[in-house]
Amino acid sequence: MFLNYYFMTLKRYLIFLLSIVVVSWAAWSLILFMIDPFLTNWIGVALFYASLFLALLGTASLLGFIIRFVALKQKLAFRVVSDAFRQSFFFASFLLAILFLLSMGLFSWLNILFLISGLSVLEFFLISLRR
Repeated sequence: MFLNYYFMTLKRYLIFLLSIVVVSWAAWSLILFMIDPFLTNWIGVALFYASLFLALLGTASLLGFIIRFVALKQKLAFRVVSDAFRQSFFFASFLLAILFLLSMGLFSWLNILFLISGLSVLEFFLISLRR
């Protein structure tokens, strides 16, 4: 009974992830409305990107899990959780890379094509490692 308390069940994982998502979106909105992007230093910019990354990662992970587990009725919860988290990590990284490219004035369709290609190759590599 004592050891069972420390193991992460699916319900505990989802509650923990949901609470992290709520805190991350609250932190991002606080940073968005309280920090002036023209007057802040690199710490303010880093906090903006970090809180947005965590919020997008958690939200996409929850949505990916719900779509796979509930709508598609896939059975193995640990595999669904790991796939949803991995793909949401790539999704959040992709969106933040686009925002970073926009902020630096480097956004072009060629850069986006390279980013999509790199993330696709990385995803296929990680899928092939699992098998």
